Amino acid sequence: MQIWVENEENLDSNQNFISRVWTGSSHDVVEVSIDVPSDQDEAISLIGLVPWILVRCSDWTMIPLENLIACSRGTQTRIAAAIDREIEITGAAFALGEGVDAILIPGNLLDYAIKFLGDRWTKEDPPENKEIHPIEARILSVESAGVGERVCIDLTRRINEGQGAATGSISGKLCLIHGETISSEYVPNRPFRINAGAIHSYILMADGRTKYMSELETGDEIAILSSFRYIETAVVGRLKIEMRPLLVVRFEISGEEGQTVVQQAETVRFVSPTGDSRFSNRCKGWRQDNGIHGR
Repeated sequence: MQIWVENEENLDSNQNFISRVWTGSSHDVVEVSIDVPSDQDEAISLIGLVPWILVRCSDWTMIPLENLIACSRGTQTRIAAAIDREIEITGAAFALGEGVDAILIPGNLLDYAIKFLGDRWTKEDPPENKEIHPIEARILSVESAGVGERVCIDLTRRINEGQGAATGSISGKLCLIHGETISSEYVPNRPFRINAGAIHSYILMADGRTKYMSELETGDEIAILSSFRYIETAVVGRLKIEMRPLLVVRFEISGEEGQTVVQQAETVRFVSPTGDSRFSNRCKGWRQDNGIHGR
């Protein structure tokens, strides 16, 4: 659990215990005041869309905090609670057994919080980028797959050249599809979009599991990968599902075959072993025994 402190002076002696000095706003934190039940619903609606929710209760009670903690489990959103009194630290630290991810306290409660939390205290955020180990795949064939529904995933943020999503017809053998970050003579770049493949395909989610693309919804968090072995996350803003001509791309990873079905279009690119985007006879792939687990 992290300790955040309201903007206070004379904290030098305990600076090592402070994860964040709160000055009233931050790009990764949405602050929500819970005064009436509808405020709780507003806070819950943000879960999965933002990194942190800072909760302030005008009449401090446990139930809204417990509800938010329960809803945030399994997502990338973490809950911080603003605390004014010592007794509230106990409730926040053990709500639903695990407690909140951070407490925001005034400077005069810092000594008490450090002593009370003991080994539950941590200063550092979990790593924002998790390392993975992609394996080079060799493309065996590219064939027509007729016409079917393809899914373009529009994200709520832009991604960079060399990044994309891992998709495929076999959950343990996925291929990295590049985002539409590169423009051509005929098509402008759309750095928020990934033309991810046919609707039946698996896609790697932010929590390391896979989902069928037919199950994706606005607000879901997918994994964003690159050839540099790091996973970021991005939130699905909308899905564009349309009938388009498709190709089945068969590939081989470490002696085992996989496949992915993608739209027959110039906007569909694979990430090559050198990290650039191209449609070549080699691409980046992942196997289940390298941390990609399907259901």
